[in-house]
Amino acid sequence: MIRQTTRLESDQDMTMEKNLTSGSVGKTIAYFALPYLLSYFLQTLYGMADLFIAGQFVGVDGITAVANGSQVMHMLTVIIVGLAMGTTVLTGRAVGAKNMKDASVVIGNTVVLFMSLSVLFMIGLLCVVRPIVALIGVPTEAVEGTVAYLIICFVGIPFITAYNIISSIFRGLGDSKSPMYFIAIACVANIVLDYVFMGVCKLGPAGAALGTTLAQTLSVVIALISIRKKDTGIQLKKEHFRLDRQVLARILEIGVPVAVQDGCIQVAFIVITVIANHMGLDEAAAVGVVEKVIGAIFIVPSSMMATVSALSAQNIGAGKPERAAQTLRYATMITSIYGVIVTGIVLFTAEWVVGAFTKDAAVILLGSQYLRGYIWDSIVAGVHFCFTGFFCAYGKSYIGFVHNITSILLVRIPGAYFASKFFITMLPMGLAAPAGSMLSVVICVIAYTWMKRHGRLEVEMA
Repeated sequence: MIRQTTRLESDQDMTMEKNLTSGSVGKTIAYFALPYLLSYFLQTLYGMADLFIAGQFVGVDGITAVANGSQVMHMLTVIIVGLAMGTTVLTGRAVGAKNMKDASVVIGNTVVLFMSLSVLFMIGLLCVVRPIVALIGVPTEAVEGTVAYLIICFVGIPFITAYNIISSIFRGLGDSKSPMYFIAIACVANIVLDYVFMGVCKLGPAGAALGTTLAQTLSVVIALISIRKKDTGIQLKKEHFRLDRQVLARILEIGVPVAVQDGCIQVAFIVITVIANHMGLDEAAAVGVVEKVIGAIFIVPSSMMATVSALSAQNIGAGKPERAAQTLRYATMITSIYGVIVTGIVLFTAEWVVGAFTKDAAVILLGSQYLRGYIWDSIVAGVHFCFTGFFCAYGKSYIGFVHNITSILLVRIPGAYFASKFFITMLPMGLAAPAGSMLSVVICVIAYTWMKRHGRLEVEMA
């Protein structure tokens, strides 16, 4: 039995080595990133479906409720994903170093940690639903819809957490296809359930939340069935689920800065939503629609960040730091070219894009203005996304935290606020995002150059 297991693990390691740590870097990025890209697209479509279908069956107040509620839930999700980055990186390093035992310990500790946190999050957030809605300044007409949406989604937090940690584990193992299949199932189920609950049953924003939660639950069930049948080379035993302080510390050392960074980015989005909420119902709906559109457009930059992190982690574990740096260069080039193409398209089609979500003329006008400013961020943000993934792979995720916090506090929030006060058009308010990203890129390039020159890009494998 031991000999058979060893051979199995060896074969699995050879597969990982062939796929992620050798051969053409460009092909390797495509091999890993395309399934992740599709997965991220489906997850974004998952969120956009709520808003799109709400636009068909409810008024501007319903759209605003779904937009505000989903913004809060997205913030929670990215925090979970950020924390799970520690799992992806450490699992990837262990696989790259052909140490499946360490990978099993990381996975076992991840399961215990995250499921415990999910229950605490669920209980705590259910107790403060109305204060949250009051804090973000939801327009009076949309308050009850937002409350109903959040209560249902908060109950589903354990399932949202379960899906994201399962996905992070698979990506650390070098498998980006399985999470794509899981979210594809959830996406289809969500669209069907949205039409049932909002269209047939007329449940409004609560129907959108119910569809989202039930679809996510189905996704987790399918994922658990897949894990039982899939041969990953990992054998989890009871001892792997015993909390190890050193392992937990390493997971959190990488994950916490990423989670705080991503959480702060979402706080910035929510602050901008609050600014729009105080401007009026039409402005709030316009910002809500554009945020969903931007989420869809950012699937490539976001997938590149995760790709750079996972691939670089395995190459670092395999003792190939030069290949990790090459991965960063390729990914930066890919996301920059993508950003230029998308920006050109959106500048000419902004009204049509916003109009796909609503027929309200005022919302279309304001949303197209905001989108034409914001879209420039698709060129710039991808660069600092790739750098952030690279720094995470080296266990230096605090750099991402620093540049994002600096950008948010010095540019994004102040820029959006003053633009809302001094301009009638929403175009300048949208430009605050790419301006903030420019500052992030400058900080990333300076940090990378300094660390490379002083030999600080050393692997922390302990």
